[in-house]
Amino acid sequence: MDAIKFVHEQLTPKGDLPAFRAGDNIIVSYKIVEGDKERIQDFRGDVIQVKGEGATRTFTVRKMSNGVGVERIFPISSPNIVGIKVTKHGKVRRSRLYYLRDRVGKKARIKERRRL
Repeated sequence: MDAIKFVHEQLTPKGDLPAFRAGDNIIVSYKIVEGDKERIQDFRGDVIQVKGEGATRTFTVRKMSNGVGVERIFPISSPNIVGIKVTKHGKVRRSRLYYLRDRVGKKARIKERRRL
């Protein structure tokens, strides 16, 4: 067995997070430490990319806040992520949705994928 694969298997999270992909609308709950206080904050938005594999896998979530686009990159193996909830599955034809950065209003919407 390859040494790199062995290390990745040891570091990968044990499947407690739901499966999601680009275009999905998710809520990421993560811990924020301010001084000696700790709280959980939700970041709700669309996944515009999922990158990497194993322990180095990351995903980027984009949301609109007061008319300004905010993007945040989360490592999937971060201990600060409390949970991820998928609210909608998006119907997209690409794995990188960078074109959403230039769109405003109805053009920036992602259609919902119907699941049976």
